[in-house]
Amino acid sequence: MDKKVRKMAMVVRKFNMYEHDQEAEDLDYWLSKSPVERVSALTFLVNQMLKPGQKMDRMKFNKIIVQK
Repeated sequence: MDKKVRKMAMVVRKFNMYEHDQEAEDLDYWLSKSPVERVSALTFLVNQMLKPGQKMDRMKFNKIIVQK
């Protein structure tokens, strides 16, 4: 029997669940992404909740223009 070669390395990260700040880690992660990547991820998640053929109701969102 041939021994299988593992092509993916297992990654383990251990945290103390009482001291670890997951919210801050999540915020840092999303702020490291570009605005296009963030909107793409949001669109993907919204589409996961929609039924086939259903479109997102855009009336519930307000467009805000940010001036630099």
